[in-house]
Amino acid sequence: MAEDVETLREVWDGKVPVCFVLAPDELMYSVEKAERLYLVLSRQTYLPLVTEKAKKHFIKYVDPDQGEGEMWFDDEGVPLRWHYPIGVLFDLANRQTRLPWTLTVHFRNFPETELLHCQNNSVVESHFMSLIKEADFLKHRGQVINGMMKKDHKQLWNGLVYDRFDQFWSVNRKLMEHSSGDPFRYIPFRVHQAEKPFLQSLFRPTSTTGEQNTLRDLLQQTMPNLDDWRSATLKFGIMIQGIKPSLDTPIQWLSEHLSHPDNFLHICVLPI
Repeated sequence: MAEDVETLREVWDGKVPVCFVLAPDELMYSVEKAERLYLVLSRQTYLPLVTEKAKKHFIKYVDPDQGEGEMWFDDEGVPLRWHYPIGVLFDLANRQTRLPWTLTVHFRNFPETELLHCQNNSVVESHFMSLIKEADFLKHRGQVINGMMKKDHKQLWNGLVYDRFDQFWSVNRKLMEHSSGDPFRYIPFRVHQAEKPFLQSLFRPTSTTGEQNTLRDLLQQTMPNLDDWRSATLKFGIMIQGIKPSLDTPIQWLSEHLSHPDNFLHICVLPI
């Protein structure tokens, strides 16, 4: 189990400063301009859970009939997938040196072919819990999550929604448990590249000879044709939770300490 509470809390406390602007073509004709909105958002959560304030702020600047539309966001013209954690979206944008991160708010022209609809937070909860169940199936054959009570599931969800580290981890630690000689069956992970579908496959934390597999090993197996991950000179960089980890870090340690609350290790591959 992940016992380094200080590291876990540092990761949990990661934030992204965001500047929200209304799409110019959605501004009500009688309004000269819409004031920008600045928020500091948790890397761990999802846009629909933290952007109600944005909706209340901008809805007064659009025609009343437009305000009934589903709100969505883009980053320099690229629609943002709400079902990705905010930290993953930010890392994929590769904007670490350009803060705050500027996002455009929309109330119309929903990109049906690019985004999933999200009418309320129950949709987010269902997505989040399905990922936790999938992750536990990979790690423990689903035995831990299936052995929990409904109130434990709700505690995980509320810990995320209300940004409560202790409430979340008092339950999540059970999902991260393993014995020193018996690591996870498989590592729940997703490899992301900008504007491409994520990659996911079965990957064990140890090799057939019992040695610890590393992040380098995972990348070599998952995307061997993208780069020579054994080389000292790489064309791509790796970002996890806003951190550039050594490729030689054991993948079990990364899974325990740098996974998002959905229990997946989200690995962003960025051009150098």
